[in-house]
Amino acid sequence: MKILFAASEAVPYAASGGLADVVGSLPKAINAKGHDCRVVTPLYKAIDPELRRQMRFLTNITVDVSWRKQYCGIFTAVTEDITYYFIDNEYYYLRDGLYGFYDDCERFVFFSRAVLEMLKYIEFTPDVINCNDWQTALIPVYYNIYYKYQQGYDGIKTVFTIHNIEYQGKYGREVLGELMGIPAYNANLLDYDGYVNMLKGAIETADKIVTVSPSYAWEILDPWYAHGLDRILVTKQYKLMGILNGIDTKRYDPETDPVIIERYSAKDTSGKDYCKLALLNELGLDEGEEPLIGIVTRFVNHKGIDLIRGVFEEMVSMGIKFAILGSGEKIYESFFSEMAARFPNRVSVTLGFFPELSHKIYAGADMFLMPSKSEPCGLAQMIAMRYGTIPIVCETGGLRDTVRDNGGINGNGFTFKTINANDMLNAVERAVSDYENKDVWDSLVKRAMNCDYSWQNSADVYIDMYRELIAKE
Repeated sequence: MKILFAASEAVPYAASGGLADVVGSLPKAINAKGHDCRVVTPLYKAIDPELRRQMRFLTNITVDVSWRKQYCGIFTAVTEDITYYFIDNEYYYLRDGLYGFYDDCERFVFFSRAVLEMLKYIEFTPDVINCNDWQTALIPVYYNIYYKYQQGYDGIKTVFTIHNIEYQGKYGREVLGELMGIPAYNANLLDYDGYVNMLKGAIETADKIVTVSPSYAWEILDPWYAHGLDRILVTKQYKLMGILNGIDTKRYDPETDPVIIERYSAKDTSGKDYCKLALLNELGLDEGEEPLIGIVTRFVNHKGIDLIRGVFEEMVSMGIKFAILGSGEKIYESFFSEMAARFPNRVSVTLGFFPELSHKIYAGADMFLMPSKSEPCGLAQMIAMRYGTIPIVCETGGLRDTVRDNGGINGNGFTFKTINANDMLNAVERAVSDYENKDVWDSLVKRAMNCDYSWQNSADVYIDMYRELIAKE
């Protein structure tokens, strides 16, 4: 099969979050199983100059953005046996940063149309185009309106993956004609609650809708999680499914990770003790056997940071030490900075995101606290387990699908069910209790490290889904 992944970011070229990790990893796993999976993404200014020098110019074309005709350059490169295509337009993409601009709607209207126009010039006609998040949501819309019956485009299936339903691409209705060039008689595809909703357009027109975990697929049918889209999703359940994300097990491997001070494995975890000691020293925390909890996250409400804030001092009074890395809302940054000032020997806070430090926290911490109130999949809890760091999570979305409470014999972490600070605290207390029993804890660490969250299993599910779609033609 031939599959084209369309996404607004992809490792190793440009990344702002988990989407880039998925798009940089899943195609590799699909190709390893004998298929031809390629990726298309914008040619951002942020791309490393060395990677840019490896790109080859294919051609340039013009792309319609409503009544405008815009330049579009097409470049290509091969990285780790994946063919990447890059959509170039310096007006749209030669900027500092990937998103957050006043004209993001126009930038990704252009990208969506350019992806479809590109197919005429690259000698690669996919069986399936897998689109990701609102930035590519217009691809299935445009395909159904303009391309479906054109020569060379017939039979292409479209899949739309929702990585986070909170981000929908909502704009005023004026963009339909001014930017998108959508005829009035097709406006109903994107019209929702008085706005143009790009995600809604993809839900209407894609052949399959995928979420990044099975639990999230049924959660988004509930108004609590759906951010207003539950009404349309309930009518499209027949084409909705959830496939659990994986992680890049080569990038996150305690046996080979060049960042950490000592390598280790599930068979011999002794190196983890050295990693903890090195982390404590680097962060200026007291040495000792007390449990060290790692937190690597964005400081926003839906990540459960308010739950942590509510019982933080109680956790510190239990003897727990904290290695915290992240940034976000000022109220939470200020709170954690205050805690670090009050408890300098027990609490370390690093504002921002530093990949090397995140690896050291995954390897050096004993537990990983991730109390998200909503989590489409989550990668951090799987990465933590890969390093033998035991996750403490709320049972939601992908956290529910990956972490089993250690109250049973097959547990690989600790969970709590309700969005409540005291319930979270109870899970932390249970984790500390098990930590004090070395045999119990060592067994738990080995079970966590032996969990398989590679892309191999998920790739099989994606391939089966693609085959089913193509067979319906």
